[in-house]
Order: sequence, then C-alpha cells, then structure tokens
Amino acid sequence: MSQISAVDKKHKNSFNKLQKRIRHHTGQAIADFNMIEDGDKVMVCLSGGKDSYTMLDVLLHMQRVAPIKFSIVAVNLDQKQPGFPEHVLPEYLSQVGVDFKIVEEDTYSIVIDKVPEGKTTCALCSRLRRAILYRTASELGATKVALGHHRDDMLETLFLNMFYGGKLKAMPPKLISDDGQQIVIRPLAYCSEKDIAAYSAIMQFPIIPCNLCGSQENLQRQAIKGMLSDWQQRYPGRIESMSTALQNVIPSHLADNSQFDFAGLKTQDTPYTDGDIGFDPPVIPRASTIDSFDEFETVKIISL
Repeated sequence: MSQISAVDKKHKNSFNKLQKRIRHHTGQAIADFNMIEDGDKVMVCLSGGKDSYTMLDVLLHMQRVAPIKFSIVAVNLDQKQPGFPEHVLPEYLSQVGVDFKIVEEDTYSIVIDKVPEGKTTCALCSRLRRAILYRTASELGATKVALGHHRDDMLETLFLNMFYGGKLKAMPPKLISDDGQQIVIRPLAYCSEKDIAAYSAIMQFPIIPCNLCGSQENLQRQAIKGMLSDWQQRYPGRIESMSTALQNVIPSHLADNSQFDFAGLKTQDTPYTDGDIGFDPPVIPRASTIDSFDEFETVKIISL
C-alpha cells in the first residue's frame, strides 16, 4: 500500500504498534457494546477530519478480518462552506474502493443567517447536520450510523455537562436517535486523540479543515480540551483513569434519587454491597510506561 510504504523504515515498528493499538481498541469497543452485527449496513459519517478518516480506515480493516459480514457506505455532508474542496473526498473514497454518497445541503447559509456574529455556531450546525445524516441513513437502508468521536471527546463532553450544564452525562459509545429510528455508534470510543492524530499524519489522509465551527478557538470545549491536556502532561495516566470511571459508575455513591432509591434504604442483617466502601482509599490505573497506556499497574492512593 503506497501510504504505508512512505513510512520511514526506522519508524515502521512504532507505526505497527500504533496501528495495532488503534485496531485493538476499536475492536474492543465494538465487541463491548455490540456495535456491529452480522448483516449490518454501516453508514460511516466522513467529515474529512482526522477522526473520521481513521474510523473509516479501521472499519475497512475490520470488514476484511471480522468473523461477521457487514457492508460499509461512507457519507459526507457538503454544507456548502465557501472554499470547500468538493473533489477531495470523492477522489479519496474512489481510491480506497468504498461505496459513498455525497449529500449537498446548504446548512452554512442557514447557520450564518440565524446565529449572530461572534456567537457559537456549533449547536445549530450540529442539529442540522444530525437531522440530514439520519434522513440519509434511512434512505440508504443503513442499520448503524458510525461517528468518529473518540475517548477524549467523551471526557470533554463529561466536563462540559458538569461545568456548564449541571449534569453528570458524557457521550455514549452507542445510542438510539431521538426519533428512535437510528442506532448511532462510536467505534473509536476507546481510542485516544493523540493516537488518532499520529496515525492520521503518518497515513497522510487528505484533511479538510472546518472553517465554520473549527475556527472558533474560544469555545468552551477548547477550554476543557486545554485543561485535560494540561492534566495529562502533569499527571500521566489521569485521562485513562477518568475514561475507566465512565464504565465504573456507582449510583449509590452519587446523589440522584432517580437512579438510586435513597429514601428506601433500610438496614439489614447481611453485608450490603457498595455500602460505606466509598470511604476507602481509591484504586486507580496508572500508566506503567510513558509511551504506552496499554498495560496498567494498580496503585493505592492514601487519603490524608
């Protein structure tokens, strides 16, 4: 493959490890959440960014080696942004030999018209894009809609909801659309943005920048991203620990009456699961090496 042959030989080993890690994490997420089943038609939403290119690349590999059969159709929404290079995605998708559909909808003009200058365009743009993609999935007969969000996106959403929305809510690996018609999956849910960025750069995907919302650097999400990046640099392994926490929720140690019957709590003669162990020193994962977070060691954090 020409893209792979361009990799410098002395870096080939590290590239192989990176590729194996991304494929492993993607396969694990698909298995853990039963994202793709035999006979599925997966609509891969391709924006032209590093995340969606990586997702398509890995899913095409999975399609070749998986014990089940599923089809893939790539879909790009051309939002008619000024200067959008319309030829890039069709040329790339034709080159890799995947079925695709380009949907042309002028959401750019709608967003510019409705959102006051200087205000964040992401919310309206996202709603319009989501509605069009769901409609397209129905037209194509897709059984799954695959989005390129990764682990860091999920954690950023968690903190955005906590800091600005007052909710303990993240971005799920799998969900049903509001109208109940589509199952949305995020195969890169276990993959780090750092790995995806490195993989995309080596593969030399033809990246298309988003000049509508991606240029708004002062968004709240950018502040959260900076916070998480700073934490990871100062405390390696913290991001991995927080990611693990998304799959290790204990409702009895939060404060949501709708998720746990606090009012109905009664004493009992037998030990109570998840009782006051919340006061025990926490056990968190920490990376055993600086360069790889594939293997973890368990360490006790002593509360002072």
